[in-house]
Amino acid sequence: MGAGAQLSVTDLRRAARHPVDYKVIGEHRRLGDVHLHVVNVSAHGFMVEGDLDLTRGERVIIRLPELGRIEAHLIWVAEGRAGFQFERIVRLEDFMRMIDALQPNPRLRRSR
Repeated sequence: MGAGAQLSVTDLRRAARHPVDYKVIGEHRRLGDVHLHVVNVSAHGFMVEGDLDLTRGERVIIRLPELGRIEAHLIWVAEGRAGFQFERIVRLEDFMRMIDALQPNPRLRRSR
């Protein structure tokens, strides 16, 4: 995994992010189970808070409501936060159902 992921999408940081508070156990090839605290999610990826023993390009598999198991690549790490990009495209209707499940409080949801 030293070379890192060869990602086709270069800058998706402008994608709408939805704040969440979701703790999940991810699967990592080398570390096994890794505990992740997802604090925001977009149709392209998610951000976690907390220290990770991962480097750019490494992969984790997590399970999200409505999406099921999905693989993501670590894109950046800074100051106790890390950003991951989903490996596959998430359909809009699946994404919106996931947001509804992760954000039961409608006031936290972005307008649609």
